[in-house]
Amino acid sequence: CAGPRGGAGPGRPGWWGPLQPGPDSVPRLKIAVMLTLASKLKRDDGVKGPRTSNPASDSTRRVSIRDKLLVKEVAELEVNLPCTCKVNFQDPNKLHYFQLTVTPDEGYYQGGKFQFEIEVPDAYNMVPPKVKCLTRIWHPNITETGEICLSLLREHSIDGTGWAPTRTLKDVVWGLNSLFTDLLNFDDPLNIEAAEHHLRDKDDFRNKVEDYIKRYAR
Repeated sequence: CAGPRGGAGPGRPGWWGPLQPGPDSVPRLKIAVMLTLASKLKRDDGVKGPRTSNPASDSTRRVSIRDKLLVKEVAELEVNLPCTCKVNFQDPNKLHYFQLTVTPDEGYYQGGKFQFEIEVPDAYNMVPPKVKCLTRIWHPNITETGEICLSLLREHSIDGTGWAPTRTLKDVVWGLNSLFTDLLNFDDPLNIEAAEHHLRDKDDFRNKVEDYIKRYAR
């Protein structure tokens, strides 16, 4: 799976540290929408009665915690969005579901537009978001049916690079963006056929990637 490699750091593509927004960053969501959602969450807290142990109440509490986190994390994401990424919230009152478009500006996948579907589960941030690639792609870490191998999306990871409650949506977006550059990993592939293709004939691999971009990623 794709994960942090030795030597990654400031100044290198794919570094996940604090970054400045690019000139083409997607416009921020309307502040009024964010305030409306924040006010709604506050009201929901106010009308809740004493805590009970029934599953329905626990589930409602978890969703409220998730949504509070998302109000803050979406705002943080928007000022740290890579210039190669755009986010689209189909319903601004549902911050737990959105789409990400990555348009790499270097490497094998330059010129393509790759769309991801991101769904944040009720149990967030104890568990990672669910992510699927909606664009067909020839990639060692993404299958043609959209499954993704990215270490930070693993709920359990022996090497410590998996999901942790300290991670945020910003980490997820930067990680997905880096799958096309610094985190492109042929050594531990999910799509073994693509990785073997690259090992066998790099030029032919590039040709197939470009063919997929023309057919599916415009």
